Amino acid sequence: MLEKHLVILGIRGVPAAHGGFESFAERLVPWMVQAGWRVTVYCQGSDTGKRYEDSWEGCRRVHIPVKTEGSLGTIEFDIKSTIAAVKENGVLLTLGYNTGFLSGYARLRGKLNLINMDGIEWRRAKYSKIQQIYLWINERIAAASGNVLIADHPEIARHHSTHAAPAKISMIPYGSDRIETADEDLLARFGIERDKFFTVIARPEPENSILEIVRAFSRRRRGAKLVVLGNFSKEHSYQNTVISAASDEVIFPGAIYDKPTLHALRLFSTAYVHGHQVGGTNPSLVEALGAGNAVIAHDNLFNRWVAGDAGLFFSSEDECEAQIGALLDSPSLRDRLRASAYQRWEAEFTWPKVLAEYERVIERCL
Repeated sequence: MLEKHLVILGIRGVPAAHGGFESFAERLVPWMVQAGWRVTVYCQGSDTGKRYEDSWEGCRRVHIPVKTEGSLGTIEFDIKSTIAAVKENGVLLTLGYNTGFLSGYARLRGKLNLINMDGIEWRRAKYSKIQQIYLWINERIAAASGNVLIADHPEIARHHSTHAAPAKISMIPYGSDRIETADEDLLARFGIERDKFFTVIARPEPENSILEIVRAFSRRRRGAKLVVLGNFSKEHSYQNTVISAASDEVIFPGAIYDKPTLHALRLFSTAYVHGHQVGGTNPSLVEALGAGNAVIAHDNLFNRWVAGDAGLFFSSEDECEAQIGALLDSPSLRDRLRASAYQRWEAEFTWPKVLAEYERVIERCL
């Protein structure tokens, strides 16, 4: 008989230090512990140590050392942690399918496995053809072998329903906190003022439309700033092109992880500009809604569902410029979009709503 024991795989560990899945797990762990579950999280360590266990927020953390770095190190960690996890008596929750072949192994070992299927990773332009094929194969293996597939967006659910039984797919989006207060003094370090800047928070990759956004903003004087967060280097061809296209009203402060600073950048901005062209429910866009941001987003089915009435949309550089101008020229439009952002967030993306749905799906597996 299965124990009321949740085993989380696919992340580097908790508390969060890397990405959206880690931030999600950081929320889910105490929620499930409070609900009476025993929770185990496998965490990636370095080859300088040995396997060891400790606890965090009531969960058991199992630290697995790996010898290699980068993506190969992640694969090594996933292999080691999955081999160990299938010996546990409990329900597996695998976050992501990049090593979907291991989900096939877990199924062969008779384990009950819920898989968050992330975005359609193999469509991302940043990957080589070989990497795209690898990800496509792993997506299909995970979809076939997972007992429950969790899609974070209706379009992701529809995508997987073409090659997996629709009955085993649950749509549960990402969540965020509501941000209503922040320290306005934190803006001074960037030389910006409340309601006189736009924010972009994204990896500097072509599929995130960074170049188009910067070019659109830089076409004319705005009397406002564009704050583009992320690590940019002139040694990188695409990133250097972005930097070269920027006017002196565009700021590149680097990657920022400090939450008080991020809250201030979100809460006091004119709008959040979101150029992601692929993916499901993007955490950064959800967080913008939770901060009551007006949104200017790339026009696709993913962003339209998430942003809803809080968004203005663009498919070209010209359209992006027009939407920037519209928000600068109309405070009433900005206020309407901000109100819609909070309403959209309240309807779909609060953490209690998201985590309760995960709990319901996991409980159902027993």
